[in-house]
Parts: sequence; C-alpha cells; structure tokens
Amino acid sequence: MEKQSAREAALADGVRAKAFGITPENVDEMIEKRSHLLKSVLPAFSQFCQTTFQIEPKEMLQVLWDLWLPLGIKLASQRQQLKRPLIQGILGGQGTGKTTMSKVLSLILDQLGYRTVSLSLDDLYKTYSDRLVLTQQDPRLIWRGPPGTHDVDLGLNVLDQIRQLQSPVMIPRFDKSAFGGAGDRTTSEIVTGVDIVLFEGWFVGVRPLDPDVFDTAPPPIITDEDRAFARDMNHRLHDYLPLWERLDSLIVLYPTDYRCSLEWRKQAEQQMIAVGKSGMSNAEIEQFVNYFWRSLHPELFIKPLVKDATVVDLVIEIHADHSFGAVYCDRANS
Repeated sequence: MEKQSAREAALADGVRAKAFGITPENVDEMIEKRSHLLKSVLPAFSQFCQTTFQIEPKEMLQVLWDLWLPLGIKLASQRQQLKRPLIQGILGGQGTGKTTMSKVLSLILDQLGYRTVSLSLDDLYKTYSDRLVLTQQDPRLIWRGPPGTHDVDLGLNVLDQIRQLQSPVMIPRFDKSAFGGAGDRTTSEIVTGVDIVLFEGWFVGVRPLDPDVFDTAPPPIITDEDRAFARDMNHRLHDYLPLWERLDSLIVLYPTDYRCSLEWRKQAEQQMIAVGKSGMSNAEIEQFVNYFWRSLHPELFIKPLVKDATVVDLVIEIHADHSFGAVYCDRANS
C-alpha cells in the first residue's frame, strides 16, 4: 500500500514529475532509487538539520523526499551524460535558500559518488582595495553586490580549470566580516577531482535588458538618477555573459512575490539580534534591499527569465513561508 501511495504522489503533479523525468513507466524504479538514497543520506542530513537550523530532521523530510532527492538524482544523471564536470547555476534572491539547497545537494551527490563544490558569486568579489578604487570611480557603488563589484576573470579561470578536468583547483573564498563588514578575499580552498559545481548567486545567469524598459520601471526606481543607475548596472551585465556561458544548466529559486525577500531579510536580522549578534534595523534593511532592487529589479530581470526555457532549465517557486510551490521545466509547454 505504501508503495502505491508513493507512486501516486510522484505522478500526482504532472508538471513536477516531468521536471524530474518521472513517467508512469519508470516511476517504480525512481521511487526505489529515491528510497535507497534517502536511507544513505539520512544520517548526514539529520546532522545538518540539527547543527544548521537546530530543528528535527523530520520537519524537513518531506522537502527532502519531494524536491532535493529527485533534484540530486537529476544532477547526477546530467553529470553522467556530460562526461565532464557539470557547472550548475542556481539563481535566487535574498532568503530563497540557495545556500541551504547547495549544502543539501552536496550531501546527496556525495552519497551518489560525486564530488561537489559550491561556488558563490560572492566568492568572486573584487578585493577590498580594488573596491575602494571602484567606489572612488563610481560613488554609487556604496555596497558590494551589484554588477561591477566582481572579478569576472577570476570566475572564468576557476570554471574553465574545472571544466578542463584540471586538479587540484584553487576555489576563491570571501570573508564578509573583514574590514568591519566591508569584506575581503580570504584563503582559497584547494579542491581535487571536482564532478559538479553548484554556482549560486543573486543574479547568476541574469541577462541585460533593452535600456528602454527603465523608462517605466517599477519602484524603487523612481528618479532620473535611479533610472540612470539601473541602466548602468544593466549595461555592466554584459561583462558577466562569458561567465553565464560556462553554465550547463540554470535553476531559478523564484519567490511568488519578489517583495518576500525584504521580509525574509528582516526576519534574518531579527534572529541575529535575538542571539546577541549585531544586525540592521528595519529602516537600514529597507535602504539596503531597495538599493539592490534599484540596481537589478527582480520584476524586470527575473520574471521574464523564468518564462525563457532557452535559458532556464528548472524553476522552483517559493512561497512567503519558505515552502516550495510549483516546480517546472518549461511552463509554456507543461
């Protein structure tokens, strides 16, 4: 009976089943594979839940079964077909769970025998001294994060070494706490035999738009100065296109309402303050988040992207309470 209900559940959402390659013909085999994988990954996953979130693993078992396990199996299959390291892009704004997903996928892929490395767009920031020069050149770049604050060549170099099966590879790392929170490069991580790179960031894979769209941009792009800033950031995205060309696949973690990221950021800061760490006030958070919305507005850049099946391979919708919604490959043809 249990097998039958698992079978029905796996096929119930036809769009999600299609996204994970589950058909009535292979559903039994897929569930069997997932069950074995669940048993082998459970000890490491339980430890991760307790140490990272201080929660019982059973609270996250459903999402592990429904989303992360089939996604891990899908990535392993893609890696197998490629016959070289897979560069998997993960695009998601503040609070969408990019880091959590990368860590869980690493645990799953490890059980499947694949060496996974997480690389964040944040790891490619220019050095502190280079960013000081950048701020002098363009005082609008008051925070690290927007296009122009990264060393694109560093990213290209790392991804090309991995794609060409070079080993060991030095993976750049960034310490956000250095220089009073301004951040700087820290010691690189030396890795060998990389099979899969999970390359995540708040605008990984995002493409430049026609500059005319900024004539009628949504808030907080309000003033002429805002529009000029948005156009300049849009133009700087061209520099990142060679980096996106290295991606074999792109997953988008897509909030059903982009404004959720503001609330999620407030929650995260309040939690930090509650345990005695320093955190931003609500007014500071709004100023911070609005700055990023002015540079690359999610409504302008991400909303059209999720409808473009030539660029995006998988969309995972995220609700305001962080639960997962629809999962699809190509909504237009689903």
